Amino acid sequence: MPESLPGPLPESARRPRLPSLTGIRFLIVVPVFAFHADMEKPFGDAGVADAYAWLVGNGAWTAISCFFVLSGFVITWGSRPDHGARGFWRRRAAKIYPLHVLTWAAALVLLALAGTAATLRQAVPNLFLVHTWDPDREVFSSLNDVSWSISCEVFFYAAFPLLVRWIRRIRPERLWAWTAGVIAAILLVPAAAALLPDRPPLPFGSGSVWQFWFVYVFPPVRLLEFVLGILLARIVLTGRRLPVGALPAALLLVPAQLLAKQLPFLWGLTTPAIVPIALLLPALAARDVAARRSFLTSRPMVTLGSWTFAFYLVHRLVLDHGHRALGAGRTFGTPVAAALLLGAFTAAWLLAGLLHRYVELPAVRLLAAPRRRPANSPPPGPSADPSADPATGPTPAPGLAAATPSRTT
Repeated sequence: MPESLPGPLPESARRPRLPSLTGIRFLIVVPVFAFHADMEKPFGDAGVADAYAWLVGNGAWTAISCFFVLSGFVITWGSRPDHGARGFWRRRAAKIYPLHVLTWAAALVLLALAGTAATLRQAVPNLFLVHTWDPDREVFSSLNDVSWSISCEVFFYAAFPLLVRWIRRIRPERLWAWTAGVIAAILLVPAAAALLPDRPPLPFGSGSVWQFWFVYVFPPVRLLEFVLGILLARIVLTGRRLPVGALPAALLLVPAQLLAKQLPFLWGLTTPAIVPIALLLPALAARDVAARRSFLTSRPMVTLGSWTFAFYLVHRLVLDHGHRALGAGRTFGTPVAAALLLGAFTAAWLLAGLLHRYVELPAVRLLAAPRRRPANSPPPGPSADPSADPATGPTPAPGLAAATPSRTT
């Protein structure tokens, strides 16, 4: 059954928190870790290695789409018409750059110690998060290569104040039609990529590096998913009817994953799961508006969800350089490989928790605070900070990201 909505939420009202959309981030990031674990090829048993690769092969693609849509949804949920663009950009920069710079520096040192030092052409664009605008795989997948999606997010944030202003002008009864149009555009992206050069070929999957970059990495293309998230948030905020509930929408992800395995590589990256994602996120938000609890709203899930940005930035470094420390390219028996992956997963979460508490949150408090108001100025209104996480209160929502199937060398 569809999730019921109480009706439109006033623009000036403080919006309900969305703990489900924080808790689900933990579930979304697990397939990203599993995919990158497979890139390390730790299993010595060929049958186990092939089964594991088949199992985790498409989950990361879906996770990336979900994170981008979720980013647009959560930021729109916390935004108000009277919020200024400069304050929004300052808060987003405070959220993203301190952790990014720290992991960028860590990757720089680790690569140098491994004898595969990054070049200036890789390091400088990566530092400023503009490397995804370059179709050269050695650039857009450089250093801590998962930062490619943070580069996309920076572009999303730059465009958000203008995008949300336009989307607020759409009449509520037309929001679903606009949503369908954006989904159609996402579905057609691989067809547009066929117009690009078919050389050089990808070292994985099929298609060329140019085509993969356009479909999967190029920020203006991935902006479509962010815009979809903005539209979905407006649908819930304006009290539009939702077609299905959270459980049916989640179940639709299973056939979507199976379909992705049957499609040509480029078509399986972003297209199969976009409809289930577009149904699931507003349904979860509707449950939160109605104060309905689930395991996603439990304290452990919300806590881990709030650590996701830090986990995302460190997990690839733990996997890659941890494997190098044990012997690059080395494989292990199935029990040992499974134990090593579990240990890496645990270590990455522990490190994420420390970074969230001692780097991420202090940086946000220090850098995202509004400028001191003059003594005779009126106090701010009751509307929420647009960078605040609707699930956990004053802590800004984590940056959302995923992984690209490449290894920095």
